Amino acid sequence: MRICIASDFFYPNMGGVEEHIFNLSQCLLARGHKVIIITHSYADRKGVRYMTNGLKVYYVPIKVFYNQVVLPTMICNIPLLRYILIREQIEIVHGHSAFSTLAHETMNIAQLLGLRSVFTDHSLFGFADLSAVVTNKFLEISLANCNHCICVSHTGKENTVLRAKVHQDKVSVIPNAVDTAYFTPNPCRRPNDDETINVVVVSRLVYRKGVDLLAGILPKLKHLPNVHFIIGGDGPKRALLEEIRERNNIQDRVVMLGALEHAKVRDVLVQGHIFLNTSLTEAYCMAIVEAAACGLQVVSTKVGGIPEVLPSSLMILTEPTVESVYRGLREAIRREVEKKQIASSRYLNGSLGGHTSKSPQTPPPMHSHRSCAFERNQTVANLYNWNNVTERTEKVYRTVLREPSATLDIMMKNCLRSGVWPFVLVISLCHLLLRFLDWFVPRKFIDLCCTDNPFASNVVPVAPPPHNVQAMKHEHGGGSVAARRKRERFSCRQVALALDE
Repeated sequence: MRICIASDFFYPNMGGVEEHIFNLSQCLLARGHKVIIITHSYADRKGVRYMTNGLKVYYVPIKVFYNQVVLPTMICNIPLLRYILIREQIEIVHGHSAFSTLAHETMNIAQLLGLRSVFTDHSLFGFADLSAVVTNKFLEISLANCNHCICVSHTGKENTVLRAKVHQDKVSVIPNAVDTAYFTPNPCRRPNDDETINVVVVSRLVYRKGVDLLAGILPKLKHLPNVHFIIGGDGPKRALLEEIRERNNIQDRVVMLGALEHAKVRDVLVQGHIFLNTSLTEAYCMAIVEAAACGLQVVSTKVGGIPEVLPSSLMILTEPTVESVYRGLREAIRREVEKKQIASSRYLNGSLGGHTSKSPQTPPPMHSHRSCAFERNQTVANLYNWNNVTERTEKVYRTVLREPSATLDIMMKNCLRSGVWPFVLVISLCHLLLRFLDWFVPRKFIDLCCTDNPFASNVVPVAPPPHNVQAMKHEHGGGSVAARRKRERFSCRQVALALDE
């Protein structure tokens, strides 16, 4: 299969969507599929770049409008996106994130070109405030002609079905995954003494992540000198945490690391015993899965799709209130203290303790919440791995490829169901522009790329077949000077539309 993944969010930008796109692309490449990524330019990163295993990324030169998202014009980017989709011989366009304008525009162009489209929703939205109402209506319009949708949790599926009015049979649940070979425990990085307990928080310091709850918890743990906090992340709420830290004189127990690269998150997680998540809304929450893979005990608010992410043996769920989160954190601290006491008693009663008992004592039973860090890593590896996620995504691709291409009248009827009649005019204008481009830049003058991945170790590059000279003369109007000049004009138009590779 030839797949195009489109989103405004990709490297060098950091986040959960970016990680998901990159890991999914690598697994699809390893399984023999052709994958390209379309995203907007980042600073001086423009044109075509090749990443690991030959992953081809188009950093199209489109200006960012707001919050790393391009301006929604619907028609201005059609020539360039059409050229890329035809040139790469794409069959499926996979858009990511409801906030990504580029993903929705690429999916719309793909549908008008007769391709299949798949959309993955990574977020939850409300229904009350004005911004949510507007976003939901735009999403409903965009997904009216989408072949299939993917959500990362069952709660996310219910949310998408309700706000975007997508039929439930066209929505599948495929969770995120984590690279447990990278996010591994390292108990040696934890404090050497038997009293100190590190609580790790890695999150964007914004209101949605519940930083206000964290600010209310810090003063309550002031009387526990053995509890230390390591907070990684940055955002507008960082000043609030620094103020709370200064006011309660706990600078030596609350470390603010600031913004972290994703490659450094694991080095921070392995220093802790407990991971605290205070989010107010989450569709999946990748951070708690990474923390559990590193062997940390997780304390999290019970919101969105979080309750279905990890089993109760790995996570303590609380209500999104200061008192409830505080009680959950105290319970996690009590469990860690018990584990330290059990480990200490085993050490003293063993051969290394200096006083080996004559009759071996039966160790106390290990409860599920007392499992070691490596057992937690194995549990997460069994629950979430990229091979499983990729296989399930492949099934969605095969399903949509069996569906017939949507005609223009069907697409317009689907848009009319949303109640936004002016959008039918937008679809019509996009269709007319594509028909004009079929005349102005015909497909036969677009150089096609190889359908295989020449960088893969198990793929043998296949040379393109030799051209038939007579057929070329017939196709291009013979070998006259006028015909050559005509080909040169089309070649210049290709260069103007294509990216500088």
